[in-house]
Amino acid sequence: MYRRILVPTDGSPVSELAADAAIDFARACGSEIVALSVAVPEPAFQSLEGAVPWDPGLQMDLMMKQAEEFANALAGRASKAGVPCTTVASCALDPAEAIGDVARERGCDLIVMGSHGRRGLSRLLAGSVTQGVLAYAPVPVMVLRPPLEEGGAGRRPAAPA
Repeated sequence: MYRRILVPTDGSPVSELAADAAIDFARACGSEIVALSVAVPEPAFQSLEGAVPWDPGLQMDLMMKQAEEFANALAGRASKAGVPCTTVASCALDPAEAIGDVARERGCDLIVMGSHGRRGLSRLLAGSVTQGVLAYAPVPVMVLRPPLEEGGAGRRPAAPA
């Protein structure tokens, strides 16, 4: 079925839930996982006062270290479940493009990722990495959303009877 599953993670609760589901799925299919975390550099804005020191190299070092930690944490959980896992930490301005590139380079045949499920203006402002992956991925993408809160404003309407 699926030999190699790419699982992008940013350390968020949504991506962690998707990673856990991917580990269970990989164990059931006898697949291996490629754990990916992408460091996305933040644009540099100088303050109006012009007196704020900023070191972009230090920022990237910290972001890459965090990306490695996210990928290694996923690999640790996969290892405990008996699922083979390799890790990739990369840096890219467009994480969706990086996810597609890694899927291609590593021979992955499925991508499993979480989505916050933003809608409307928040989606427009925050963008959607998941939407970008769905548009450009070279392989099928399984998107998992967090469970909806009971009685919360984010509930889906009941299905017609």
